Amino acid sequence: MAYVPPHMRTSDGNANAGRRPTPEMPAPRRTRNLDLGSLKPNADRSGKIVYANSAVSKWFAIGLDKDGRVPASVALEPIPVDHVEQIKGEKPLALVKSNAGNDGGMNRDNLEEPWVDIAERVLPDLVSSFEIVKSSREGQHLGGTKPTLVAKVGTILFHRHRNSSISEDQGRGLLTESFLRQFKRTFYTNVPGSYMENVVNDIAPKLGVEFEQIKDLYNVKLSDISRPNVTISCKCRVLKEEQRLQLYKIEMNPVRHMVADISCLSKCLDLRLMLSTKTIITALSEDETVGIGELIGSAVLDPNVKGGLRWPLGKASSGDRFRVIGVWHTISRAYASPMFRLKVRNADRFDFKTSTGEATGEVSLKLKGLASELLGLELDLEMIYDMLIDTVKLLWELFLHWDRFLL
Repeated sequence: MAYVPPHMRTSDGNANAGRRPTPEMPAPRRTRNLDLGSLKPNADRSGKIVYANSAVSKWFAIGLDKDGRVPASVALEPIPVDHVEQIKGEKPLALVKSNAGNDGGMNRDNLEEPWVDIAERVLPDLVSSFEIVKSSREGQHLGGTKPTLVAKVGTILFHRHRNSSISEDQGRGLLTESFLRQFKRTFYTNVPGSYMENVVNDIAPKLGVEFEQIKDLYNVKLSDISRPNVTISCKCRVLKEEQRLQLYKIEMNPVRHMVADISCLSKCLDLRLMLSTKTIITALSEDETVGIGELIGSAVLDPNVKGGLRWPLGKASSGDRFRVIGVWHTISRAYASPMFRLKVRNADRFDFKTSTGEATGEVSLKLKGLASELLGLELDLEMIYDMLIDTVKLLWELFLHWDRFLL
């Protein structure tokens, strides 16, 4: 029997009527025998984003016109993002709507059920990626490795390739997916404070999640000379009376297995669906315990610096092995239900490697129910497809209000 979420059930039980049939699943991708704790990532230095060898990363646009082009009311324009400009040396580009109070020239036929189009494009890679993660965990007995399926809202930024002659002016009125794929892209998760307030006051009750907790944490990022591709994340609480950090969890940097970035042309926010894994470190050698403990113990709380922490001269490294490469101070509010975990977070970051920092507001939704089904021993593809459609529809209708929150 096909899955029907409680809030969408009707008296005749026909909530899924009219939907397209489940797309045919492709053959599983062939991949190496993976060890999630020692993957050979695409990134070759600590502090970089790590992708599994079998990872899928895709981008597409929803809301193209009948000819497959970006509507004329949407332009590719430079936007001010100070943090990105400091690193890249120029403003990033984004798809900007010219009209905020109406459909902006969108083709309504194409937008009738965008969640179905998104689900059809994402489902094969999502199922295949989960199968690879499951087989890897079972084969390597990685009980401490935790898969997470999360949806994030933000803005897809486009960057010119170095020494490239590509210009956004070339694509004015002629924007297509193939043209936009010539640019490098990043997903920028910063959202306005007004949007975050609306998520807490309006969206959370509609989603059926209840307040869980507030966390005020410092996340100290360390490089390890013995593992140059690894970033160690030390999560710390503050002992207020003593004004020092208390270490309570150490994790390896997350490994991404599937990323789908979706430009939502009729909205002011874009969407990311991502499957990743992270490994909690539970056993340290005596040298590791001493080295990491020294770095955490020498941190000085300072609200006047980016990231909220600083180290006395010469104390940001431990011997010749560990070195502080970044710090995050995050205050997050979490709301949970059996199906979802919603996180609304303010983050203050500083990157020691680039000497840049930024304060952001971020919203993410962990898709607990869908992930549980995908991790099951036997997959009901029809149920998973319906769950994915329902989930993307909720995201589209609740989280992507483009006419109320302008970036």
